Amino acid sequence: MAERERRPRIDQPREGGRRFTVPSVFTEEAFGVVSEKFARYMGTPYFLIGMTLFVLIWVGWNVLAPPSQRFDKYPFIFLTLMLSLQASYAAPLILLAQNRQADRDRFALEQDRSRDERNLADTEFLTREVAALRIAMRDQATRDFVRGELRDLLDEMEERGLVVTRAPEPDEAPVRSPGSPT
Repeated sequence: MAERERRPRIDQPREGGRRFTVPSVFTEEAFGVVSEKFARYMGTPYFLIGMTLFVLIWVGWNVLAPPSQRFDKYPFIFLTLMLSLQASYAAPLILLAQNRQADRDRFALEQDRSRDERNLADTEFLTREVAALRIAMRDQATRDFVRGELRDLLDEMEERGLVVTRAPEPDEAPVRSPGSPT
């Protein structure tokens, strides 16, 4: 029974983690950065001109050079192999760069979406506040309304004779309307 417990179990991870560790130079992030730089360089005119010159020199050398100094017995087979090898590495590097760009775009989209949601919430809050202020302002008496009410009240009081119709002179006593207290 004790022997069974000492044997490693394959349904559980090993203690101590992996035995082989990747050097820090070859981390996923570092490799991704290098692949993006390479993919960007492959899309430049310098790369295309360089590849064109390389192929022209290769073909020219293998066609025009004496047979003893040629790279290949058949002038295009080794070149085709080299270009295929270059393409077999370039395609995955380009895909890796595109995946990293898609991840960055997705992250930026999520940030934009959350910022837009906050802006929408702020706008809705401000809209509600403006609507509340408008409702509150409708209930407020304006200066013109108060003046109009005071004029109507003054006119009504003058009709009943309860108001002084002229201002008194500074040296004389005020004129009182009939029925007013003394």
